[in-house]
Amino acid sequence: MKFKIPGFLHRFSSPKHFYRMSGKVLPWLYALFILTFVPGIILGLFFAPPDYQQGESVRIIYIHVPAAWMSMFLYLAMAICGAIFLIWRIKLADIMGAALAPIGASFTFLALVTGSLWGKPMWGTWWVWDARLTSELILLFLYLGYMEIRSAFDDITNGGRAASVLALVGVVNLPIIHYSVEWWNTLHQGATISKFDKPSIALEMLIPLLLMALAFKIYAFIVGLRQARCEVLRRENKSLWVEEVVK
Repeated sequence: MKFKIPGFLHRFSSPKHFYRMSGKVLPWLYALFILTFVPGIILGLFFAPPDYQQGESVRIIYIHVPAAWMSMFLYLAMAICGAIFLIWRIKLADIMGAALAPIGASFTFLALVTGSLWGKPMWGTWWVWDARLTSELILLFLYLGYMEIRSAFDDITNGGRAASVLALVGVVNLPIIHYSVEWWNTLHQGATISKFDKPSIALEMLIPLLLMALAFKIYAFIVGLRQARCEVLRRENKSLWVEEVVK
């Protein structure tokens, strides 16, 4: 059974169009990253108030929480790319999925490390088999498995299909990570921002946290686009438009 490619996907599925469009977008992303990261990190480290219980150690939140958010966001984006590739056979979706995987794995590792550093003064230990921490560790293994499966196939297309299937299966872990603090008795702190009434966090802490989250997202787009552009050139190296670009 063949599925018709939606119009908006068809317009952006051309490697040539993607390469030219991303080249125009990247300079703007660089500027946006600087405009969000610099004030975010300065406000978070030097101007945000310390927590009444955690003291100055709470400042690790401006790295840990955005990294944890990005670990889930990028996996979802990678799974969506995998679904598009499996359904409509759009190679650019497979390229983007492959480009996002190492970035997502890096953010997941960063979330685990900073979580351990935060947990030592708060819980008295570097690691506990907490539901949130364990499911986040599983997410890291999913990222690593995705990359390993891709590299295990000599044929790029077959490797992309197998990795896409794993990405889609692994999506089930995302709600487990998100709701683990509600479903199980866990040491991990519950939701403070995504509450329906209002965030239980001071505005002076919320603003730099959101700035850092936005900066991390822009950074991921920058690195992902750069990686995808390189992969497009590698896969399309025999195309006439690539020869014009590399001249």
